[in-house]
Amino acid sequence: MDSNYILGLDIGTSGCKVLVLDESGQIVDTAVEEYPLYAPKPGWSEQNPEDWWQGVVAGIRKVLGKLDAKKVCAIGLSGQMHGMVPLDRENNVVRNAILWNDQRTESQCNEITELAGGLDCLLGYTNNRMLTGFTGGKILWMKEIEPENYRKTKIILNPKDFIRFKLSGEFFTEVSDASGTGLFDVKERKWSTELMEKIGLNPELFPPVVESTEAAGRVSREAAALTGIPEGTVISGGGGDAVISTTGLGLIKPGRVGITLGTSGVVAMGLPAYMNNPNGLLQVSCNNAPGTYHAMGVTLSAAGSYQWFRNTFGDMETYQGKEIGKSAFYLLDQEALAAEAGSEGLVFLPYLIGERAPINDPAATGAFLGVTFRHGKGHFARAVMEGVAYSLKQVYDLMMSVNPDVKPNEIVLAGGGAASKIWRQIFADVFNLPVRTVFGSAEGGSFGAALVAGVTGGVWQDLAETVPLIKPESETLPIEANVPVYEALYQKYVRYYGALKWSY
Repeated sequence: MDSNYILGLDIGTSGCKVLVLDESGQIVDTAVEEYPLYAPKPGWSEQNPEDWWQGVVAGIRKVLGKLDAKKVCAIGLSGQMHGMVPLDRENNVVRNAILWNDQRTESQCNEITELAGGLDCLLGYTNNRMLTGFTGGKILWMKEIEPENYRKTKIILNPKDFIRFKLSGEFFTEVSDASGTGLFDVKERKWSTELMEKIGLNPELFPPVVESTEAAGRVSREAAALTGIPEGTVISGGGGDAVISTTGLGLIKPGRVGITLGTSGVVAMGLPAYMNNPNGLLQVSCNNAPGTYHAMGVTLSAAGSYQWFRNTFGDMETYQGKEIGKSAFYLLDQEALAAEAGSEGLVFLPYLIGERAPINDPAATGAFLGVTFRHGKGHFARAVMEGVAYSLKQVYDLMMSVNPDVKPNEIVLAGGGAASKIWRQIFADVFNLPVRTVFGSAEGGSFGAALVAGVTGGVWQDLAETVPLIKPESETLPIEANVPVYEALYQKYVRYYGALKWSY
């Protein structure tokens, strides 16, 4: 088959990924280019946007060196959300980008909430809290703390949209990434200029917004010479990584819930219509298909909890794993398999660095509860995995309470934790739903970006047409006998936080 190629670019925190997809949805090649991360002060997180661009150029040249570059028909963009990239009137970067995981803006976020008229009024403007990771607080911080840099700034871009500018010379963003700034009217899919004016930000600082599948720039002659991509190749609107990654899981299909088991945990669901966000406990964004929406809740220590357990209690497994060529996680999984479902009543609270959803308490701390003489290391390892599943089930239940008419029929599990067979079984039993892993889930935002770009480039009519391309890799069905065991322990889990809150 003489197929065209679609490029998906994902501007991550540790590096950029370049992915080549063909018209059948098969991944032809990938390349990853790393770049540095800077922490000038505790809690600060920055990068030089020019490092992203150098990584993108190198990654594109690496994959196109093996292919016919003339067959590239479209480019999709994904990237870390919430970052702030200020450019001056000569289109030079004013200062390093402040990233999604930067924590310097707590006072500015509180100030924005107050200036908006309180949390309820803020939710009325954007349907989201102003979290410290969001872009809005960073811009106000620059205005207050670095006023000279703010005065120099002509436009503010998200990370992937800086790459769009470097590829095309044009300024655009799209609805999913704009939703993560905290300054976007998610319901109406436009900038909330009224909120910007209330908090003293100039609306002219922000680029035009398009839908994710719309064309938003074409490769310039200068970028074509640097990358090898044909001049004039269309660039899609793209999407923020947390949203477009779920497009790569097929979450635009009703009834499918996505759970990502990375260091943090994400429960996400595509929505056919707008939903309110009571108390702002979830994050609600515009989705990548026009007119659709996306809801997610983030827990802070998912696979990170199991990593902590390995680092703290898994020295023996780490040593043995090196001897036999297996990971310490594999050996801990085997010990956990020897324990019965429910870990004989042992329950783990995964609040190792506080929690964001659904309890939103940075002071919360973790715990093992119900410890007896009968419990060994395998019980503790299994309880950690079960506790993470309970925490994500709590986020899922919150989503269902807001959307009572939605009836999910499967979970798509992604992230590093999805490689664990026992963890997949625990999720199936706790949620009482089939758990599937799918082709492309390991590629993150680059795969979703390529699917979106394929729609822009006319390869597929719409994103619904891409769902059959997302092939299942594994399926895990609930074990009927385990379901009531986990339901009883889950009910204990959801009460433990309230019982222990006084001690935080």
